Amino acid sequence: MTDVTAGEDAEPRDAISPEQIRDHLRRRAVFLRELAEARELRRRVTPHRSRRARIHAALRRRTFRIN
Repeated sequence: MTDVTAGEDAEPRDAISPEQIRDHLRRRAVFLRELAEARELRRRVTPHRSRRARIHAALRRRTFRIN
């Protein structure tokens, strides 16, 4: 018997088809869109956190300002 899996005609394991690339990009776009929606919702639902984050960011900017 011959080993078919080790043949020279076999495709490399890391070969990705264009369909797989499109599917990956589509899933990534959906994920990033949902992540942005979740961040926006969190910002609206908990305004005290976003206010505190803005204040802390302003303090950090002021701290590193060169006069």
